[in-house]
Amino acid sequence: MLLLILLLALVIWAVVATFVELRRDGYRPTPTDWSRVTGQDALSQADPGHVYR
Repeated sequence: MLLLILLLALVIWAVVATFVELRRDGYRPTPTDWSRVTGQDALSQADPGHVYR
């Protein structure tokens, strides 16, 4: 019975720790900084004889 209680406590701790780490991992959608995006398109850099769509 003691082993079952310890296992249950470990599972609860793991679930809580997972949610805490997911909240503070820093992965959030951020808007694009258009000032850092180049203005060139794929056709201006295309090699001759290749088709880019």
